Amino acid sequence: MDPLSTLWETFFDWDSMREALPEMLTVGLPNTLILAVSAALLGSVLGMLLAVAGISRTRWLRWPARVYTDVFRGLPAAATILLIGVGLAPLGMEIWGPNPYPLGILALSLIAAAYIGEIFRSGIQSVEAAQLEGARALGFSWGEAMRVVIIPQGVRRVLPAWVNQLIALIKDSSLVYFLGLLASQRELFRIGQDYAANTGNQSALLLAGLFYLVLTVPLTHAVNWIDRRLRHGRPAVPAGEDDDLALQSAGEGGPR
Repeated sequence: MDPLSTLWETFFDWDSMREALPEMLTVGLPNTLILAVSAALLGSVLGMLLAVAGISRTRWLRWPARVYTDVFRGLPAAATILLIGVGLAPLGMEIWGPNPYPLGILALSLIAAAYIGEIFRSGIQSVEAAQLEGARALGFSWGEAMRVVIIPQGVRRVLPAWVNQLIALIKDSSLVYFLGLLASQRELFRIGQDYAANTGNQSALLLAGLFYLVLTVPLTHAVNWIDRRLRHGRPAVPAGEDDDLALQSAGEGGPR
């Protein structure tokens, strides 16, 4: 058989895609978003704590943060998910029953925190030292200066890198299937796998990949647009229009 024909029949069977589409929309997509967004929020909080600890002058804060980062960035994501999901499964059974989602979210959050912590740390350290000195000169404590002046600027500078990590989380959420999922708990990739196994055709897996593209590509372009707005502000108003706006504002604000 012609290789191109084989490729087309294996991955572009529209009937197989049409059969898998409803379940991917109603089950797979919501579960993927729950896993990714929950892990991103928790991982960002933990990552900020790691970033602040990593730049601390106190050794007992700085070194544990660095060890944590090295360990969870070095381990494969699948290994971390299995360590957390299987190792803590008895504890999870006692707390919330046979639901692998909390442990899956915890594992993804621990992985994300290591990367996001480094992203935030680099952003914070990229802010000029004069910013901190100026804030301290105005009477801010070190903690207030970091919270109000330094950290907001640092986070804004690394926003694209943070979104890249969110995209990685969306894709890594597919690894949670290692923990065993009920039919109602399956995410996009697992549903694609099940349909591929049942039909002997890989088109459902390609459809799952298209869902990931639909989630990640617009997100990338949106954050690039936000980053440009934050860096350059709004487009400049032409001189004539600027004068007209000023006159109009003066007229509206004058005496009546």
